[in-house]
Amino acid sequence: MLKFLIPSFVLAAISVKSQIAPKYSNEFLNIGVGARALGMGNANIASVQGVNAGYWNPAGLLKQKNDLEVGLMHAEYFAGIAKYDYIGVSKLIDSNSVAALSILRFGVDNIPNTLDLQDANGNIDYNRITTFNAVDFAALLSYARKIPQLKGIEVGGNFKVIRRKLGEFGGAWGFGMDAGAMYNYKEWKFAAMGRDITGTFNAWSYNLSDKDIATFKQTGNDVPSSSLEITVPKLILGGARTFLFWKNNISVLGEVNLINTFDGKRNTVIKTNLWSLEPAVGTEIGYKGFVYLRGGFGNIQKQLSDNATKYITTFQPNFGVGVKYKIFTLDYALTDIGDRSIALYSNIFSLKIDFNKKMGK
Repeated sequence: MLKFLIPSFVLAAISVKSQIAPKYSNEFLNIGVGARALGMGNANIASVQGVNAGYWNPAGLLKQKNDLEVGLMHAEYFAGIAKYDYIGVSKLIDSNSVAALSILRFGVDNIPNTLDLQDANGNIDYNRITTFNAVDFAALLSYARKIPQLKGIEVGGNFKVIRRKLGEFGGAWGFGMDAGAMYNYKEWKFAAMGRDITGTFNAWSYNLSDKDIATFKQTGNDVPSSSLEITVPKLILGGARTFLFWKNNISVLGEVNLINTFDGKRNTVIKTNLWSLEPAVGTEIGYKGFVYLRGGFGNIQKQLSDNATKYITTFQPNFGVGVKYKIFTLDYALTDIGDRSIALYSNIFSLKIDFNKKMGK
């Protein structure tokens, strides 16, 4: 099944790209959810299971061992300027299927609005400054099902609804679909995750007064107009394996993901005018299924040095720990935005709660 999925996915990506879609559309949906995955450098699509799989790879929902799971996460970026929140709920339907709902919010609040800074006489009045929020929302409806005729293969999909708001000035509604698959072969786990497989379409509209438009023109800014933004498909391939030691008390999981994009050349390890590839690597060491230590890296790029004399290779390091006790799993990740600057590190916490444990398969 996977060998047919990949070629057809690439054809879909080329078709959508031909419609002149922009790079980096809906980037808030690429941040990730769950401190476990973030601590492993986002290398997660083959080993993920339970509620957070609704985001990473919906096929992983079928690994859920509980009747109901709830996932929560809060993160802050850029010294707290941007806030990122996630809540997910997944429920067993029967022995062959699972459904989930994931809600994400990424927002920058209390942005100063200086369009009315000057009064009608041209005088600057700071009391005329107001604030607005720039907020991105997404709701993912997920469904996963086993296919008895295809031994070892599990599939799942997402339907996602996107709402983006720029205060009262404008916003967009968007819709798209993801599809994922997992294949278990002996001790190995393989996975494929197609994001935005049909292209995700955001329809933007704006509500600007004549005065706002005049201010944009006077200050040399482009006047935004209604438009359609398309997110090009992305294909992520992954493989993972767990090794057990010391009478199975210690587990060592390793995973590699290959992130393939089709929206033109990116600053990644492998790049062409059509296709770019970025690796992500993560590991997790567990003790008796109680405590975990994690690490990973990704976002490998070439960039100019501070003195602009040469190119250097940068990457995003990530570290994390986790504790599982009864129905609670608390995870923590320390993650960098990408240039290994201490000032840009973010502390991320997430919580998973299991209900009706041992009712699983």
